[in-house]
Amino acid sequence: MLVLTRKPDQSIMVGNDIEITVLEVRGEQVRLGIRAPRTIAVHRKEVYEQILQENRNAVSTPMLPDLNQLLSNSEEE
Repeated sequence: MLVLTRKPDQSIMVGNDIEITVLEVRGEQVRLGIRAPRTIAVHRKEVYEQILQENRNAVSTPMLPDLNQLLSNSEEE
């Protein structure tokens, strides 16, 4: 893990197109501004982990029967 010290209005760059700026430090809270291309998703970690879990749950749920199978079953009746 890279650890950097920054003051308000100072930034760090991640790659060539992501800029993270310290906006404010108030007690134990730090406000950050993140400038990144719209094609890059930026989430708080707890939200990101929830998205991952929901994706895992979606993959593990049983698949619906094939539409062709459903149609052929209905024709047999």
